[in-house]
Amino acid sequence: MAQQYQVLARKWRPQQFDDVVGQEHVTTTLKNAIEKSRLAHAYLFVGPRGIGKTSTARIFAKALNCVNGPTITPCDKCDNCLEIAEGRSLDVLEIDGASNNGVEQVRELRDTVRYAPARAKFKIYIIDEVHMLTTQAFNALLKTLEEPPAHVKFLFATTEPQKVLPTILSRCQRFDLRRIPSNLIVKHLKEIAKKEKVGIDDEALAAIARGAEGGLRDAESALDQLIAFCGNKIAESDVLSVFGLVAHDQIAGLTNAVIDGETTKALKVLKDLDEIGKDLQRLVADLLDHFRNLLVVTLGDEGLASLQLPDAEIALLQAQAKRTDSDAALRIIDALAAAEGRLRYALSKRVFFEIALVKAVKARDMVGIDGVLKKLNELKAGGVVAAAPAVPQPPPARPRPAPVAEPAASTTSASLDEAWAAAVEHLGKVVPLAKSYLVGTKPLGLRGNVLLIGFDPEFADRKEFADRPRNIEVLQTKLKEELRMDVTLKFQASEAIAPQIRAAAPGPATSAPPVRAAEPAKMNLDDFKNDLLIKKALEIFKGTIVDVRK
Repeated sequence: MAQQYQVLARKWRPQQFDDVVGQEHVTTTLKNAIEKSRLAHAYLFVGPRGIGKTSTARIFAKALNCVNGPTITPCDKCDNCLEIAEGRSLDVLEIDGASNNGVEQVRELRDTVRYAPARAKFKIYIIDEVHMLTTQAFNALLKTLEEPPAHVKFLFATTEPQKVLPTILSRCQRFDLRRIPSNLIVKHLKEIAKKEKVGIDDEALAAIARGAEGGLRDAESALDQLIAFCGNKIAESDVLSVFGLVAHDQIAGLTNAVIDGETTKALKVLKDLDEIGKDLQRLVADLLDHFRNLLVVTLGDEGLASLQLPDAEIALLQAQAKRTDSDAALRIIDALAAAEGRLRYALSKRVFFEIALVKAVKARDMVGIDGVLKKLNELKAGGVVAAAPAVPQPPPARPRPAPVAEPAASTTSASLDEAWAAAVEHLGKVVPLAKSYLVGTKPLGLRGNVLLIGFDPEFADRKEFADRPRNIEVLQTKLKEELRMDVTLKFQASEAIAPQIRAAAPGPATSAPPVRAAEPAKMNLDDFKNDLLIKKALEIFKGTIVDVRK
């Protein structure tokens, strides 16, 4: 009788710790635990589907129950190893948590735990999809899991650890398995194809790895299906036609169009892909993944070293990184991410995708405020401001003597009174009660960068509350914005302003009013239009001057 066919995912299932692909952080820890005899009673393997959770648990069971064990290299020849590999060992019980999730099944398990293993060193329970157990089943397992007999080991596997009770998690050693990088999947599939005597090119392998999304079992199943479809010779076009994926050069053409701002070309590529039946939902996910990798590359060589991608994709990303930056990549990602979740509900996926592509191109061209300021500072440093037409200024005001403060010359657009009023109003929004302590206060003048603020001596107790660090910080920040200069506040009692806040004035003020800062002449519309720096700002923002205000 002909030998029964076995699918590749089972035929090439890893049998040793070193055979597990991309999970060295887990296998190394388990091997060290075996060598140092530091074996826990419960282990939890966490991760997405098809990355080696159950396979790692089986290998661990073989390592513990091999006749030479516990050992990090089970022999795969003894009865215990063979029975475990074939799933028929009496001492290693594999239980499906999805179909055996009731409290009765767990009670049966709990009753069998007390019995010694039939022929091996340990009685091992492998429970797959353990999160499917009911709360009652978990509670029935708690005591046994916390204090099992010395001959019992529990190995749990799950794709959704958040559904496992915290009381169960706290009793297990947890191992988080990672999605397998594409380059490792390609390498592994190439070895399988060689052993199966199947010819397959690198582009086809890369397409399979991209479609597997980090799951090695999915990749092996896809290769199995392609062998059945194509025979012993597989090309990239076969992979694309069978699984509806998009070729690497088509992804390159679409992403290049977005990066270079070629909207028409991007829409044409999308149209061609839609007409040949490509999955648009999958395409937007591929684009997001590509621009995420591009973002990493734009951040520097350290980011590039962390990417484990085929050489052709690395070369594309490096070429694109020279034509864009991280800010542009982030804006494109935001535009595509906003469309991904809504695309599946769109009545016309293609129209919705086209709009998303246009937004992505527009987002790429946008300039953030930090970029604008940087550009304007560069222009200013380059002498653009010096070339701007001079704006006529009035002669400086002649200062009048003030007995309290010596006002400094100012070129700010707001007077000291106006600036202080704005600062007090702003403080009232940030610290509402603090505003009441400053009623009736008034600027006395500037002495260097020190702004003297006068208050009625009768209300000297208010100074203690007004002069708190938080209030001072808020006031000085607002004054800097109004006066265009750094100032330090100093409160000072002054009889000159007493009449402003007393019900009955004691007499005429003896101090002259503070000097108001000279106000520059207003710029009219023509002045702004002819200013070279303004022209550059309009060019960056692609804007127009609507009005000129003080």
